[in-house]
Amino acid sequence: MKWLQTIQHLDIQTFNWCMARRRREQLTALSRAVSRTADGWMYLLFFAFYALVQRDSGLALATLAFWAYGVERSIYWVMKNTCRRNRPQQALDEFTSFIIPSDKFSFPSGHTSGAFLFTVLAASQLPALLPFLLLWSVGVAGSRIFLGVHFPTDTLVGACLGSLVGYGMLGLFTTQGWL
Repeated sequence: MKWLQTIQHLDIQTFNWCMARRRREQLTALSRAVSRTADGWMYLLFFAFYALVQRDSGLALATLAFWAYGVERSIYWVMKNTCRRNRPQQALDEFTSFIIPSDKFSFPSGHTSGAFLFTVLAASQLPALLPFLLLWSVGVAGSRIFLGVHFPTDTLVGACLGSLVGYGMLGLFTTQGWL
């Protein structure tokens, strides 16, 4: 288990480096704004609007999104409540996060997972948006660290979870002819 201790040590060092950045107030304000875009409401609006604009493919994508988020949230919940990793505020002495998180544990980052899942699904229909969606997803991951509610590996695993579920569900829907 020494490798877990090494990862934890690197994670804390990276987290502390992020917290020591200059212009901390501006980073926090930007992080709050970026993080809010991944609260979930935007996904619902996007898939509903896309279903209205692109009737057949939009309804198929909305259905895919419904099932993909169901799978992703289920895996996320099991991981979160099995690993039970403390958030930085509980794990680090004399550190206070900049927002109050919606739940108790930090691993994996649900905001990051949801953002990367959205990126995979939206880019499957609108590939020209991929660079912007990736930039936004990475921004969401960074915002969760800079707000002090996640360690870097929380967001890394969240990005992997969202991407893997997205590609897996996209593959399933495509091979079954549902998309």
